[in-house]
Amino acid sequence: MSLKRLPNESLPREKLLSHGPQSLTDAELLAIFLRTGTQGMNVLQLADHLIKDAGSLRGLFSASQQEFCRHKGLGEAKYVQLQAVLEMTQRYLSETLKRGDALTSPQQTKLYLSSLLRDRHREAFYVLYLDNQHRVINDEILFEGTIDAASVYPREVVKRALDHNCAAVILAHNHPSGIAEPSQADRRITRRISDALALVDIRVLDHFVVGDGEEVSFAERGWI
Repeated sequence: MSLKRLPNESLPREKLLSHGPQSLTDAELLAIFLRTGTQGMNVLQLADHLIKDAGSLRGLFSASQQEFCRHKGLGEAKYVQLQAVLEMTQRYLSETLKRGDALTSPQQTKLYLSSLLRDRHREAFYVLYLDNQHRVINDEILFEGTIDAASVYPREVVKRALDHNCAAVILAHNHPSGIAEPSQADRRITRRISDALALVDIRVLDHFVVGDGEEVSFAERGWI
């Protein structure tokens, strides 16, 4: 069916303007991004087909360029646009987090960490540097490893923390397996980093492990 034959309230753009973006389905949101359909499918049908083929909207968005462009109706231009949208989303979350106190916004912190780390195919170790009022000074991915491990050096964490003149840090890393439950190795390296930073009066406030739809907090477990 052509979109022209649909009532205005069923068109994604008009629905968003009338009821807000939260009222749209995943397919309707994707349709606005795609703008046009392909031969034999209007844009809503194409969006629904792409999401089902990828397994989910997240599956489509986390695909590599090669995986993304194999879908009919998607090419390099759309891939570039999508990557720009995803990067803007991460920067928005980062900016929002940096305007406030990281500890009074635990959900915002988890949301940002999840968007940053969840879909990485290799393990990445991230550090959030905070001042003495727990406001964010800076953040960075400090180490990257194989699909199941990262070489994390406490001395490098201490060096970067001193470079930023921070009073505290929040640590995070992802589990590419999707299982967020911390390992004994995770607990050991957290203790080693905490002990090393304590020597220069810098506290580790939390360590988050990011999995598939779940983030485990060491502080909430009483491990820090």
